[in-house]
Amino acid sequence: MNLWKFHGGVHPNGHKNLSNQTNIIDAPIPRFLVLPLLQHIGEPTEPIVRVGEKVLKGQIIAHCHAEDCSLMMSAPVHASSSGTVVAIEKRNVPHPSGLMATCIVIETDGKDEKIGNCQPIPNYLEHDPSRIRRRIARAGIVGLGGAGFPSHFKLKPEGIDTLILNGAECEPYITCDDRLMQEKSADIIEGALILKHVLGGAKHCIIAVEDNKPEAYQSLCEATANEEGIEVKQVPTRYPTGGERQLIQVLTGKEIGRSELPAQHGIVMHNVETARAVYRAVIEGRPLLSRIVTVTGSGVEQPQNFEVMLGSPMSSVIEQCGLKPNAGRLIMGGAMMGMALPNADLPVVKTTNCLLVSTEDDVESNTNPMPCIRCGACAEACPINLLPQQLYWYAHSKDFTKIQDYNLFDCIDCGCCSYVCPSQIPLVSYFRYAKSEVRTLQSDKQKADIARQRHEFREFRVQREKEEKAARHKKKAQAANKKNAISEAVERAKAKKQTAEKVD
Repeated sequence: MNLWKFHGGVHPNGHKNLSNQTNIIDAPIPRFLVLPLLQHIGEPTEPIVRVGEKVLKGQIIAHCHAEDCSLMMSAPVHASSSGTVVAIEKRNVPHPSGLMATCIVIETDGKDEKIGNCQPIPNYLEHDPSRIRRRIARAGIVGLGGAGFPSHFKLKPEGIDTLILNGAECEPYITCDDRLMQEKSADIIEGALILKHVLGGAKHCIIAVEDNKPEAYQSLCEATANEEGIEVKQVPTRYPTGGERQLIQVLTGKEIGRSELPAQHGIVMHNVETARAVYRAVIEGRPLLSRIVTVTGSGVEQPQNFEVMLGSPMSSVIEQCGLKPNAGRLIMGGAMMGMALPNADLPVVKTTNCLLVSTEDDVESNTNPMPCIRCGACAEACPINLLPQQLYWYAHSKDFTKIQDYNLFDCIDCGCCSYVCPSQIPLVSYFRYAKSEVRTLQSDKQKADIARQRHEFREFRVQREKEEKAARHKKKAQAANKKNAISEAVERAKAKKQTAEKVD
């Protein structure tokens, strides 16, 4: 199989050996689980439990209230362990906005008692793909590579001939997929077969693994030794190879435009952990209750990968690794595209793949940015082939009209430009700021347009009512005049008749 290249990209220090040398371990059941109602892209869910209610592990506690959840771009939320609902309230959640969101808080009972109404479907090949798709939807599975897109919504079989499982994991520090591929390769392969079935028997399945993960590659090759139609492919280690459009280009040579979907080219991509979640949902009858999380960085004593119950406090997971006294910044995700968090008192959600803890020395070592020298390194590194230096100038000058002419919203915030910038300008921060401002301006314009339309319609309505009222008055006056004229004619006729009678 030939491989292609995408423009740009960088080779940052991966720091993978911090956490990829030991087996995945189960994080303990926390005392409290905090489960946000919205942990995915799409429609929010609504709680179907009440405060004081006992819940069991695997029980649906929030959904979108649709008769068939597979028709909605949403994903239900399940209780990760058994216990009692003690609150349904707004809590801080890991989100770029920093805003609070409604969460269901469960006080666990330590029994981890499971609900028994979710039956496995081991003979899934004998069932219609639509039923398996509904099971995946009901299991609350979303993209576990970080995007959080409801997985069942990407499993529509029309015109799909290629399934890609993304095991590239190009982001520095993150090793959860690496360890999963090493330890649970058979589950991933079975999940791939299920996905192929749901996609109407997609002809090809490619599992992509970066060539800096030889153990994972070998484990997957062994697991696919007797499987036809599944190929494990090593791709060059280069950031951001794990991006959806970049990986598709590397594997197929097809360039997917920003306004296009891979499905339009006959391709569907899922993360390897998503495939494992599909296996669990179908073969084991287990909804999405936990995920693998990498806890790493210079701020912890023993970096590790954990199987963490969704809703667990990040602080309780980090404590398992031993927090150093000089620990500083906490990032959810990797060093390139991760999101800085204000504290560790936030819940692990479906999109939490890594908790990166830096020391204060690491944070303080960041130097102040210097002026742009127009070297062009950022343009050479950009995988989307943009002109980051131009975007920077327009963002810096707050020219939010001109910046859109340079395709601001094509930027995927990968951070390659910031990484290579010799002036250490936080380019991605400027681009995110500009995107936010443009969206705000567009929203304000939309609101202003709606207000203007409402005002114009009101003016039109008032004018129409005036004209209608005037027309009614005129018609009424005309009718009155006509009535008066008739009355006068009748009176004249009567008078004439009386005069004629007198003459006679």
